[in-house]
Amino acid sequence: MAKYLLLKHYRGAPEPVNNVMMDQWSQDEITAHIKYMNDFADRLRASGEFVDERALAQEGTWVRYDGEGRPPVTDGPFAETKDLIAGWMIIDTDTYERALELAGELSAAPGKDGMPIHEWLELRPLYGNAPTITE
Repeated sequence: MAKYLLLKHYRGAPEPVNNVMMDQWSQDEITAHIKYMNDFADRLRASGEFVDERALAQEGTWVRYDGEGRPPVTDGPFAETKDLIAGWMIIDTDTYERALELAGELSAAPGKDGMPIHEWLELRPLYGNAPTITE
């Protein structure tokens, strides 16, 4: 099996079909979205394909080493992950095709008006875990 990261972006990816930010959703729409995500993770736990997941808070700081005896440098002229990355899930699948299938399913999480978001997810194999690609 190979492990993959499913990375959810706030921005920086192609625009999703249902592109309404969560702060504009009703409480029922947020609840339905979270339920979909939890149900998806529970199914993967049952199949043995779930490794871990996290939603990320908005807060974050860039940190860089700036030399011996000097305090670390924070922030900078960079796009910050707190503005780009919403969360992630790590899965462990038998094939690359299965990882694609699961990413597609996760992309269908409901958003505004209960309609699927069709958001773009970044699918990346974890380093050192060679993907199993079948032809």
